[in-house]
Amino acid sequence: MTERLTQNPADRMGQRPGERRAILSGSTFEEQIGYARAVVDGDWVHVAGTTGFDYAAMTISDDVVEQAEQCLRNIEVALTEAGCTLADVVRVRYMFPDREDFEPCWPALRRAFGGIRPAATMLVCGLSDPRMKIEIEAYARRPTAV
Repeated sequence: MTERLTQNPADRMGQRPGERRAILSGSTFEEQIGYARAVVDGDWVHVAGTTGFDYAAMTISDDVVEQAEQCLRNIEVALTEAGCTLADVVRVRYMFPDREDFEPCWPALRRAFGGIRPAATMLVCGLSDPRMKIEIEAYARRPTAV
């Protein structure tokens, strides 16, 4: 679901530099808190901190690896809506309440990003819901039309 924030919105791939649009996932959190899953700003896509919730069902697994995989699926959906893929990601931030949960997620993170090697940071911090074991934030640069 996309919310256009420009007066003259262009299509995804033909968006003019400087135009801005929000991409909404349908998560109840977006409406309750007042943010977008992602924001396209010209060539850049800023994906908000994304957790392991299945937004269609608003459910979340108890397993950190399953949450990581769902985070990546959620991010991939937003990137697709923005006109790019995981291969266009240039920076990620991984946030964990428990540092011991980071290493079990490495294989899933490597499958998603190992071939492109974005700049990455891992933080240990509290998350807004105790069921959340991981949150991932991503930045991508949309490919230019050839």
